[in-house]
Amino acid sequence: MEAATQMLRMLGDGTRLRLMWMLVGGEHDVTALVAALGVARPAVSQHLGKLRLAGLVTMRREGRRAVYGVRGGHVRRLVTEVMHAASHRVTGLPEHD
Repeated sequence: MEAATQMLRMLGDGTRLRLMWMLVGGEHDVTALVAALGVARPAVSQHLGKLRLAGLVTMRREGRRAVYGVRGGHVRRLVTEVMHAASHRVTGLPEHD
């Protein structure tokens, strides 16, 4: 329960959820994430560090670049489902089971 609570808490922050949504689409380095989100580099790095500690993202090195991605299918599906549920709520479209 603690691990699940921590994961959901990490996704409860708008910037972190936006980061995760970008990473669902594929790996990105910090520079690309900063440019896409319009958030200061130190803030993006701090959020990525928290997401990594929570087990939601992976990081690998490509030379001097740190490249981030979503950790596995469960996390990818969790983020995707949250975003789809929010979209249905905002648009009023019915959900399909």
